[in-house]
Amino acid sequence: MNSRFANIKTWLFVPATKLELISKAFASGADAVIVDLEDAVADKDKAQAQADLKQYFEAQNISQSSISSQSRNESNQPLWLRINKAGSSEFAEDLKLCQQLPSLTGVILAKAEQAADIEHVNREIGLPVIALIESAVGLYNLDTMAKASGIYAFSYGFLDLCNDLGVQVNTNAADIVANQIRYQLVIASKVHQLSAPIDTVYPDFNDSAGLTQRVQLWSQMGMSGMLCIHPKQVAIVQQALQPTLEELEFAKRVVEEYERSGQAVFKIDGNMVDAPVIARCRELLGN
Repeated sequence: MNSRFANIKTWLFVPATKLELISKAFASGADAVIVDLEDAVADKDKAQAQADLKQYFEAQNISQSSISSQSRNESNQPLWLRINKAGSSEFAEDLKLCQQLPSLTGVILAKAEQAADIEHVNREIGLPVIALIESAVGLYNLDTMAKASGIYAFSYGFLDLCNDLGVQVNTNAADIVANQIRYQLVIASKVHQLSAPIDTVYPDFNDSAGLTQRVQLWSQMGMSGMLCIHPKQVAIVQQALQPTLEELEFAKRVVEEYERSGQAVFKIDGNMVDAPVIARCRELLGN
């Protein structure tokens, strides 16, 4: 597990055809930005997008060369690249491009299905890989991919999975399937000591209430962050992850009572408190 990325909660997509939005994406408060060379770029535009991206990074490197090493480290902003799936006509060119982007942080492998593909990407570019699960085959091979060298975390594309599985979106059945996918990703990630998985996008970027509910769901299930498709989603996700005053007050009372009494088991407001509750309260308070 790479602790360097442990605090990344919001991953904001920017199309590779609109690189001028990268600075605006970081200005939104996003913890990391993902430049999308896959679904956000039409086939006819992919070659030009690759060329533009190389030029963008070259310009960034020139501007950074006049800044001290310490300042560069302090202002480092995680920039990831979603590349096209293994076996696609663009895959090899995407890897060549990544080799020419020295300030790239890592890659998102679209439609990941095989451990060998993850290892190939990592071997070619030497960067961490987030495997995006978008098919039944990918889900089936989850445990094998979790063992791949170079993998950092899993995420998933729910609409693609629904299409592949024949699941009707926006139904109770789809919600059940989504939670099962989250559960599988959480278990595989924990067992193989990967970073906790990243939740999929919330398509309606005008539905702040629905997004808040989604964030609370995946965070309660033990996931680490969320893919975002619009800058306005960033602040909503971050706010939804903040503990309530009631939760903080309860945690404070638990820790104070534990430190005062030294008891392994006790009650607070009629609730039994034991080691897992104490550990959770300490984590909530940053102790």
